[in-house]
Amino acid sequence: MNKIGIFASILVFLTISCKQSKENTSEEPETTTLNTDSLLKIRYEKLLKFDVDSLKIPRSYSEEEGVRGVPSKDWTSGFFPGSLWKIYQLTEDARFEEKALEWTKFIEKEKFDSTTHDTGFKVFCSYGSALQSENNPLYEEIVVETANTLIGRYNKNVGAIKSWDWNVNVWQYPVIIDNMMNLELLFEATKFSGDSTYYNVANNHANTTLKNHFRKDNSSYHVVVYDTINGSVREKVTHQGFNDESAWARGQAWGIYGFTMTYRYTKDKNHLEQAEAIAQFYLEHENLPEDGIPYWDFNDPGIPDSPRDVSAATIVASAFLELYEYTKNDKYKNYSQKVLKALKTSEYLLGPEVEAPFILKHSTGNWPGKDEVDVAINYADYYFLETMLRNRALKE
Repeated sequence: MNKIGIFASILVFLTISCKQSKENTSEEPETTTLNTDSLLKIRYEKLLKFDVDSLKIPRSYSEEEGVRGVPSKDWTSGFFPGSLWKIYQLTEDARFEEKALEWTKFIEKEKFDSTTHDTGFKVFCSYGSALQSENNPLYEEIVVETANTLIGRYNKNVGAIKSWDWNVNVWQYPVIIDNMMNLELLFEATKFSGDSTYYNVANNHANTTLKNHFRKDNSSYHVVVYDTINGSVREKVTHQGFNDESAWARGQAWGIYGFTMTYRYTKDKNHLEQAEAIAQFYLEHENLPEDGIPYWDFNDPGIPDSPRDVSAATIVASAFLELYEYTKNDKYKNYSQKVLKALKTSEYLLGPEVEAPFILKHSTGNWPGKDEVDVAINYADYYFLETMLRNRALKE
């Protein structure tokens, strides 16, 4: 072959190679998106097809223990039906609405449970989610009845709702940062009933928490114990963090979400400022990983070999999208979208082969108790789905 022929052959080869390379490059994002969407649909189907059982509401999953199911009295019982409602909102697939109704009915009796603050989690994450899909007076009535039960745990001397009844020999009147999340049910009960009692209790609780739960760096204590006679603080401790002075990741998440939510109802700038102050602590902490998924406690000395807590990330991601609406600060939106991007990968999504009604792995429930460490947990899925709904609304 002469030189001209050789040159022509090389030119043709290079042209074909470049064209194939460009085609492969342009197709790669589409393939990645398709795989993620397909995997999410598979995970959704796992939730849909799980056998309905009032005593085995899915709470968590690990390879070692399989699916942990709980009755409605468990504090996490409302998240699974709530997740089904949110999948229905995302997909408009009526099968999820039907299944959500089946599971939600198991929770109604919890409106009478006066032994815990968690009625807010149980009832509002289920029936509150249902109300986002349909205006149903019966659901509103259940929310108001639950609120009547919940305010029975309010002590006017303390100015807060008591969280737990156990460990009474040590804790006279414990209030945990998680309790902020139950205030949404009270605010909504005032909207449904016109009775301001629920609003006032919720607002007082938020203000008491704002006053006593935060350190100078705006990180949150887990448990603040009060004196029931004079309302003074007896001690500040932890139950689920590394130690009393550490920053338990999910505790920070509850605080961010809680005060962002209370601002929605009260428009009290102190609530918004507190939400942003906790957010600053969270985002600027040196131990927050690059992908935005925190270790279970910011002060665990085992970092970077400590377990992550996906549930904390999803709670914060959801809260930040609402916080962005009030502040228009892009750092909140950017964090949420970074977390969504990270979670929609094989690193955090359960594989299609896993026969369990969950979506995400790598959450930590109770590290000190060595319970539900590095597992799939229903509240991580719940706030992940809520984040996707809020992100979609933001784009619309």
